[in-house]
Amino acid sequence: MNPCTDAILAEVADPQQLLAISTYSQDPASSSMDLARAQAIRGVSGTVEEVLALHPDVVVGSSFTAPATQIALQRLGYRFEAFGLAGTVAESKAQVLALAAIAGHPDRGEAMVARIDAALAAAAPPPGPPVPTVVWQSGGIVPGQGTLITELLARTGFINFAAARGMQQADMLPLEVMLADPPRLILAAGNPYSDEDRLLSHPALSGLKNTRRARLDPVLLWCGGPSIVKTAARLAQVRRAL
Repeated sequence: MNPCTDAILAEVADPQQLLAISTYSQDPASSSMDLARAQAIRGVSGTVEEVLALHPDVVVGSSFTAPATQIALQRLGYRFEAFGLAGTVAESKAQVLALAAIAGHPDRGEAMVARIDAALAAAAPPPGPPVPTVVWQSGGIVPGQGTLITELLARTGFINFAAARGMQQADMLPLEVMLADPPRLILAAGNPYSDEDRLLSHPALSGLKNTRRARLDPVLLWCGGPSIVKTAARLAQVRRAL
């Protein structure tokens, strides 16, 4: 019932072990896994009734799963495991290993951790100062301090412009502030399915002669695990283009 853990479990569990995944994983705007693979698995919205119909051994949710749902599942005798959003690479790797252990395949968790380490090593930047970068989401939201993307930026040759100014997760960075104090790079991570994405291509941004813009798929911001591999590769690609 957690799209971030869905993506990990899809790789560390056997297909027949995964009875269902979150419907968010079947939505291109929020999925962190291959859509064709996600849509081949039963989707659940997270109700207790849906879970009861499947008779699972383990229910994997998130720290945002409604407390009433968690309590109901536990009272009914189900093992409920909650995972929050990983704020660091180390936290994400720990989640991978924990989920692989739950699935009974610890070796697959270790293999995924090795893939993450290899991807980060391959994306290591050339010598030189980090590039000041704003990750700008729909509506002007930025990921600030304590987020996984901040660490991934640092590992690939960038510095999170918003975090360096004390901004927190989901703080707003207005267009006027961006224009007054521009970074060297804007990573536009808007939702292509939302009208709010218009801000990220505002005509005024073309006046920033020393600022480059590049696209970052917003689904790369939310989850760790296999998403780290894809995010590291994309950030390395952008870094080389600079």
